[in-house]
Amino acid sequence: MEVQSSNDGQGIVGINIVPLVDIILVVLIIFMVAAPLVMNPKIDITLPSSSAKDIPKDAKPMKVTLGKAGELFVNNKAATLSDLLEESKKRAATNPDTGVILIADKGATLEMITELVDSIKSGGLKKVAFSIQKK
Repeated sequence: MEVQSSNDGQGIVGINIVPLVDIILVVLIIFMVAAPLVMNPKIDITLPSSSAKDIPKDAKPMKVTLGKAGELFVNNKAATLSDLLEESKKRAATNPDTGVILIADKGATLEMITELVDSIKSGGLKKVAFSIQKK
């Protein structure tokens, strides 16, 4: 009686890639977890304390709106450049860190915007932000 062998003398025909994929995924996960730690090292800093009082901050910044034809509004009220200068001086006297949000029409010229920023900064306010509309 002859016993037949299922192994006809041939070696392994295929390569099992499942263990290779498992190892690659584990290494990828390790790099994903370790990368933020290497990129942003944490430094333990203890800041000194101060007994000075906090500077009062305005809850609302001054809002300046400029239309295409040059119409000007300060805090939603019609104004002129001299009104803007006076309002800037008044705000700078109470809190020089008051912010200003400048909302200008895209048809407004650079000259008009420059006059506004000049009036605001001449009044003593230094923080001017431009409002934009996202696409």
